[in-house]
Amino acid sequence: MQKQNFELLILGSSSAAPTSQRNPSAQLLNVAERFFLIDCGEATQIQLRKYKTKFQKIDHILISHLHGDHFLGLPGLLSSMHLLGRKQELNIYCPPELKEIIDKINSVSDTRINYPIKWHFTKNKGLNLIFEDDKVEVHSFPMKHRIFCTGFLFKEKPLPRKIDKFKLEKYKVSVADIHNLRKGEDIINEAGKKIKNKDLTIDPSEPRSFAYCSDTIYDVDLVKFIKGVDLLYHESTFLNDKEKRAQETFHSTAEQAAKIAKLAKVKQLLLGHYSARYPDIDDFLKEASPFFNNLLLATEGKKIVI
Repeated sequence: MQKQNFELLILGSSSAAPTSQRNPSAQLLNVAERFFLIDCGEATQIQLRKYKTKFQKIDHILISHLHGDHFLGLPGLLSSMHLLGRKQELNIYCPPELKEIIDKINSVSDTRINYPIKWHFTKNKGLNLIFEDDKVEVHSFPMKHRIFCTGFLFKEKPLPRKIDKFKLEKYKVSVADIHNLRKGEDIINEAGKKIKNKDLTIDPSEPRSFAYCSDTIYDVDLVKFIKGVDLLYHESTFLNDKEKRAQETFHSTAEQAAKIAKLAKVKQLLLGHYSARYPDIDDFLKEASPFFNNLLLATEGKKIVI
C-alpha cells in the first residue's frame, strides 16, 4: 500500500509587508486529498492560480490570527469561490471576530455567498481538536503574540497494516480475513488454527505530522504541543541584529526558531515570515544552522513532501 499524500505548498513567506518576491503568509497542506489552507494573506488566490491549485478542492481554511498579513486575502478568495459556482460547504477555523469582519464586508458590498460556510472558533488555551476524520486530525494551540493567535497541528491517522500476500497462501488464510488483519487482529485460518497478525502482516509507515507556528515571541511553552513532529514551520521574522525588535513586537528570530526546534526534537524545521528589510534570506539559514541542522527556507512555490 502506497503512502497517502502529505505535502505542503508555500504560497507566501513574507511578514507584514510583501516584497516583489515574497507574498504574505499562506500555505496549502494536502493530507490524503484533504486540502487545508493555512492563513490567507493578500494575493493568496493569485498564488493558488499561479501554482495550479483548484480553489474548490479547499474545504478547510485555518486563520491563525487577525493581523492583516494573515487574513486579508480571505474576502476575495471567498468571493471567487462563489463566482466560480462553489456549492459544497467550506469550513473556516479562526478567532470569532473574523466572522464579524466577513459579514460586514458582505453586508456593505451587498454580497451573497451561495455556498454554506461553517465557522469554527478557535480557543487560546490548551490543545484543541478542531477537525478529525478517518485520515487526519487537526488541533489548535495557543501562541504568544500581541493579539489572540493560535498555531495548528496536523497528525496523520495510523495507516492499516500491510498484508504479506505470500503468507496468506502459506498459512491458508481466507481473503475474507484481510479486513481484520489490516486492523491488527489475529485470525483463525481455514484449518482452524490461530495465526498471529505479525506472521501475516508488515508494519505500516509511521504516521506523519506537521506543526504550524504562526506569529509568536520565543516561547518554550510551545514545545509540549509540537514535540517530535516531522516538520515544524516556525516564524523567523528577524535576524539577531533585530532581536530587541523581535521581543518588542512578539516575533522570533531565526536562531530562536532553531532553539525551539531543538527543544521539541522535531525532525525538520521550516523557517518563514521574513521581514521585508532582509533581501537575502540565506542569512536566516546561517544564523539558525548552528542550533539546528535540518533546515528549510519557505519560498513561494516550494513543495515539501512530509
